[in-house]
Amino acid sequence: MNAVSPMPRALLVDDEPTIVELLRITLEGMGLAVEGSHSLQEAYSALDAGPPTLCLTDLRLPDGSGIELVRRLHNLYPQVPVAVITAYSSTEGAIEAMQAGAFDFMTKPIELGRLRRLVEQAMAAASLPSDPDPLVNRLVGTSAVMQHLRQEIRLLGRSNAPVFIWGESGTGKELAARAIHDAGPRRKGPFVAVNCGAIPEGLLESELFGAEKGAFSGATQKRGGLFLTANGGTLFLDEIGELPLSMQVKILRAIQERAIRPLGSAQEIPVDIRLVTATHRDLQQMVAEGSFREDLYYRIHVVPLHIPPLRDRREDIPVLTHALLQKLAQRQGQPSCAVSSSAMLWLGQQHFAGNVRELENLLERALALHHGNEIDIADLQQPGSRAAVTQREMPAKSARSPLAARLGQAEALFLQEQLAAHGGDFGRCAEALGIPALSLRVRMTLQEETLHGTI
Repeated sequence: MNAVSPMPRALLVDDEPTIVELLRITLEGMGLAVEGSHSLQEAYSALDAGPPTLCLTDLRLPDGSGIELVRRLHNLYPQVPVAVITAYSSTEGAIEAMQAGAFDFMTKPIELGRLRRLVEQAMAAASLPSDPDPLVNRLVGTSAVMQHLRQEIRLLGRSNAPVFIWGESGTGKELAARAIHDAGPRRKGPFVAVNCGAIPEGLLESELFGAEKGAFSGATQKRGGLFLTANGGTLFLDEIGELPLSMQVKILRAIQERAIRPLGSAQEIPVDIRLVTATHRDLQQMVAEGSFREDLYYRIHVVPLHIPPLRDRREDIPVLTHALLQKLAQRQGQPSCAVSSSAMLWLGQQHFAGNVRELENLLERALALHHGNEIDIADLQQPGSRAAVTQREMPAKSARSPLAARLGQAEALFLQEQLAAHGGDFGRCAEALGIPALSLRVRMTLQEETLHGTI
């Protein structure tokens, strides 16, 4: 005789008996065994019998805050999803709870359709494997920072909390966002990536929220927006710092109401998305300058995730180079090739201000132009490359006077500050300085040697 598997158990914590009873009826109808508690102490006693499958808790309890229960469950049983229930006017507490490890939140009055979706997602999160998806391992690297990053992503995958990814251009922020999506219960739903800086301002609202037929000139048919496309999955808003203030207000409302209003429509449409945002810009500085809304900042900056620059994990360059070459060779229909030891040593000494994207571009060019069985330094320094231009334009040591050396050091420090201020983006930095991007790359190549006294 087959053993009967135990029913999944839900722990409900609320000091209002009517709320507990409403939740009990709904959850029992979904096949869960329900245990109700009316205080923190009752909830702690219930945990003595073992971890529940999921937990729903009010934030305001007679003997404390539901955030305390969130923290205890997160520490003892991190695999157990906890959703908090809060009054509409106190969503700040819900954000604090998600920062403490809550899976999601729900506002009162409780909408039963939203409750069922939340419970379904929580149960899916509870059943996720410990190593959820090989896509997380696409974030290549054996360094300590990359191991920590992958672990953070695995934990974030079990939550619905908004994630804010920050890091320099070219570090792989979209890849991290995809890994979060694929590590969570929404992985079978859509993943929609939007570059906010690539959509003209006049088209942003219709692209994101959709538009009714005739809503504007050229709207010859009704269209859904990217929020609706991402419904049931994850919406990744890359370069969110590029949004104009007028759109920031509408994005904030969509996040708060969990609903969107297409352009030209009087009706709101509910949406169920996991929001992930990213930027290479300093949003705190933008808030201080008044170019980014503070309320939106705190809405999206619930769980920050930092992607380290390549120069902070140089030990990953060999394994990253191998993985990129395999991908590029497959894309070009060529057999993969090796990299000589001298070329690998050279790669490990580069600054890579453009991070992984710059490394990939360098390898793609070398793979297309190399001769023989492996890539050597000469293949990486093809005419027109940053390294080749640097060698051609490098002045002789004897031509530099002490004054020229000091001026060079001052210029090097200035360029480093400017590039950092533009998030490592050569194009944007060069445009701001009013010089060609190639000239900036040459000067940045020279600067390391200048600062280290090798010129």
